[in-house]
Amino acid sequence: MITPRRVADFPRPPALERVTERIRIVLAGETIAETDDALRILETTHPPTYYLPPSAFRSGILIPRPRTSFCEWKGTARYLSLTAGGRTEHDAAWTYPDPTPAYADLTDCVAVYCGRMDACYVGDERAIPQPGGFYGGWITSAFIGPFKGSPGTEYW
Repeated sequence: MITPRRVADFPRPPALERVTERIRIVLAGETIAETDDALRILETTHPPTYYLPPSAFRSGILIPRPRTSFCEWKGTARYLSLTAGGRTEHDAAWTYPDPTPAYADLTDCVAVYCGRMDACYVGDERAIPQPGGFYGGWITSAFIGPFKGSPGTEYW
C-alpha cells in the first residue's frame, strides 16, 4: 500500500514529475486519450494536474481555441476544445506551446479539466475534479487535502 502524499507538502514553484500509472480520459462515452507517458504538476495545496502528450489523444479530438491564460511558473497557456461522440467541450483543455525553461518537458502536452469529461482515470482509479472552476487538478486516494479551489481558498 502506498502512503498518500499531502498536497500541503508540495513545493512552490511546482514540481514536475513523470507518472507511472496509465492515464485515461473518457468523453461522450468514448476513450479519447490514453497513455503510459504522462507528466504531472505538483503545486502546494493542489491535487496533481496531469499532462498527456498530444499523441495520446485520438485524431480529431483536440481543437485549438483563441483563449489564453498566464501562469507565473509555466508561461502562457493556449486552450483547446475536445470533441467526441457528437459532444464538444469548449476550452476544456490547455497546453503550453512554449513554456518557461524549467517546464520545457510540458511543451505541447495537454491537460484536461477532469470535471468536464465523463471520467478521468489514474491507473484503475476514477479521479474527482478539483473544486472550483479554475483549477485543473485530479483528486485520487494517492493525495490528501485540503485542496485549493473551494470557496474561501482563493488566497491560500
